[in-house]
Amino acid sequence: MNLRTRLRDLACPAAPKRERRKEARPRELLDAALELFVEQGFAATKAEDVAKRAGVSKGTLFLYFGSKEELFKAVVRENIAGQFSEFNVALDSYTGSTESLMRTFMAAWWVRVGATHSAGICKLMVSEGRQFPELAEFYRAEVIDPACQVISRVLDRGVQRGELKVPTSPHNVYTLLAPILFLMLWNSAPGLSGAMVLDGATFLGNQIDVLLHGIGVRPSGDALDSSTAP
Repeated sequence: MNLRTRLRDLACPAAPKRERRKEARPRELLDAALELFVEQGFAATKAEDVAKRAGVSKGTLFLYFGSKEELFKAVVRENIAGQFSEFNVALDSYTGSTESLMRTFMAAWWVRVGATHSAGICKLMVSEGRQFPELAEFYRAEVIDPACQVISRVLDRGVQRGELKVPTSPHNVYTLLAPILFLMLWNSAPGLSGAMVLDGATFLGNQIDVLLHGIGVRPSGDALDSSTAP
């Protein structure tokens, strides 16, 4: 350790172990809650189970989160909803093509959410949303609506730049949102997929290819001439 490092450490002494542990508790509780919500579902997850996995008491959990519902909302905000402000900032300064933008955003979503434990929250909402309508509405407001707003901005940008010909509409927005939701559901439900886990980056890249370029073979000029000949 050189002198500069030693002086820096003396000027900023490390927090005592107990203090560091206290500061880490909310994150540990959120991580434990996310794992259990995805593994067991919302209804089956008990507050004491979350506290036990995080290595704290049930009382400690309720010092940070007033209820299991508030804990769930914090999990969604921390792991998913917080991404959208960054996406919007990135969109403001992006200078590449619309196709490149779509691929960049799809890849970023996959790395930050789709390929993580957070993707399982989507399946939880599908399976338990009717049982917990307040949480389903919260998920819609915090995740689905902001995702649609980002996609709308991408489509509007493409039309303004003359790179897309379709106007922004709910159906066109959902066309881009659908493969993201499908992928999270598919990879989170072995019973549905038959344990065939899809590679997210490849799947989403293929979706962009299909959406922008189609999968049909364009007929040659000769084929067009012969098909229209009397």
